[in-house]
Amino acid sequence: MRRRSFLTAGALAVPLAGSGTANAAPRLTTAAEQLASDGWRKLKGRKVGVLTNPTGVLRDQTHIVDSMVAHGARPAAVFGPEHGFRGTAQAGGSEGDYQDPRTGVPVYDAYGANAAKLKAMFAKAGIDTVVFDIADVGARFYTYIWSMYTAMQAAADLDFIVLDRPNPIGGTAKGPQLDPAHATGVGLKPIVQQHGMTVGELARFYVGEFGVKTGLEVVNVRGWRRNQLDTGLPWVPPSPNVPTRDTALAYPGTCLFEGTVLSEGRGTTRPFETVGAPGIDWRWAEALNELGLHGVRFRETYFSPTFHKFQGQTCGGVTLHVTDARSFDAIEAAVAMLVTAKSLYPGVFAWRPDNWIDKLSGSDRLRRMVDSRARLDEITGAWQEELQQFRRTRLPYLRYR
Repeated sequence: MRRRSFLTAGALAVPLAGSGTANAAPRLTTAAEQLASDGWRKLKGRKVGVLTNPTGVLRDQTHIVDSMVAHGARPAAVFGPEHGFRGTAQAGGSEGDYQDPRTGVPVYDAYGANAAKLKAMFAKAGIDTVVFDIADVGARFYTYIWSMYTAMQAAADLDFIVLDRPNPIGGTAKGPQLDPAHATGVGLKPIVQQHGMTVGELARFYVGEFGVKTGLEVVNVRGWRRNQLDTGLPWVPPSPNVPTRDTALAYPGTCLFEGTVLSEGRGTTRPFETVGAPGIDWRWAEALNELGLHGVRFRETYFSPTFHKFQGQTCGGVTLHVTDARSFDAIEAAVAMLVTAKSLYPGVFAWRPDNWIDKLSGSDRLRRMVDSRARLDEITGAWQEELQQFRRTRLPYLRYR
């Protein structure tokens, strides 16, 4: 297969450091770094299966699986989520089953697998411990947190170790909560759209609130504060269309445009920061900037996507520029974009015919309110009660100040 040839040809080489933080004194230590510093002694003697992707790296950007093998703690198997273990697949894709060319470790395709199928994979691999290490971006519809949920269900008779990492967009919960009637692979259980938790905190939440039964252990991050955005860690894209930290800040909001006919910027250099379609012009940016939203400025832009929606066509739209990450509310900004786009461009704006927006937003409420011309404050006000309840519910599971 061409994918395997590509991997073998050199895609597995350790990435060049480019974060600009190489000379900074490390203050934050991920869970993976802690175990690696001890030669992965915690895992030796176990039959380990690792659920991870390219974000499972140490500070020097060595992947944890490569580090485990080098230290004599060779995993029995690796399980790849959406985009795959080594990250070669686009959205909605995976790499299939194969033997990792670098390490020789068998890789199982876990993307889209339900608990029963994943349990069978665990049994086939002969593992007694699952290690999860994937960097999340903090949005309910980012599939990695649900891969972890499903893996925890499948590992009811196994040990499950979460190697925690910071939430790159901070610890504040925002947005609407999922209605269980709209549960899908982009939201299996009722949490809010921007959950403001680490994967380790979410794992504890799954056990305490959703009754997941597994031998859970979470190794905490050292030195991270809940609203710390500058971690000093190298940024490794958690998926092909989240290339930068700025993308992650916008994503919990602008991913909603996947539920519309407008381009969410896939096929551009700034996906989820650039949004538009043919027929949109400068008026959109002007209308959005007149709203005076905190922490963001909208720039009129024109682009031609190289793939996905409107491939090769000239689109007009906006690019979001986050001016203050602490006051910026990605979901509020995205709702403002939806409201103004529908008002200014009724002949251009439309929802996807499958109402995918309901799956992303967690119910049909957002779609119905936008269609009924509700004001921005009415729409965002509609979920405040459930948001406050979620914030109270999650308190016992938070592990960082």
